[in-house]
Amino acid sequence: MTEPLDPPSAVRAASDLAAGPLRSVPADLLTAPTPCRDHDVRALVDHLAWAALLSQRAATRTPLEHDWSRLTPAPFLDGVPVDEWAAAVPAELDTAADAWADPAAWEGETLMGTTPMPAGVVGPLLLAEFAVHGWDLARAVDAPYDVPPALGEAVLAAVAPLAAMGRDGGWYGPEVPVPADAPAFDRALGLTGRDPGWRC
Repeated sequence: MTEPLDPPSAVRAASDLAAGPLRSVPADLLTAPTPCRDHDVRALVDHLAWAALLSQRAATRTPLEHDWSRLTPAPFLDGVPVDEWAAAVPAELDTAADAWADPAAWEGETLMGTTPMPAGVVGPLLLAEFAVHGWDLARAVDAPYDVPPALGEAVLAAVAPLAAMGRDGGWYGPEVPVPADAPAFDRALGLTGRDPGWRC
């Protein structure tokens, strides 16, 4: 039986895992497709950048005001050449994991951008963002991505309660059937509308 990860360790594991493919993004693949609908590699890197920043702010109860209809990169990428964006994101993921290492980050209510939400919901939601979008990127650039079983269980536990709402809200695609005895991370991918066997 897989020993479960405590929440701060799960965030750390997800951020470390997602950092791997970010260090493997060549400039000639920035426009390559990914398993994440409507996102090429460049857009996915920027999405992970915003997720890292959103996670940092949520852990520290700091609002993040942004007009999400505007296609502007995360502030720490301002002035950075696009082909260097991916290399700049792992440090921000690391900062997010450090912020969630504080037990107080998991208590009470926090902010998802500017929306109040329970910290115990936001933390898992954002670690799932890191792990799932890291997988998207790894598939797109053909980078290794080995999800430890305990992290897979944490991602599945985060995704499962929100999957129906995610599909209704357009964050997730239609559920992809995955065998019930498949690894937990594969089942989480299926719930988010991803085919675990996707290849570019």
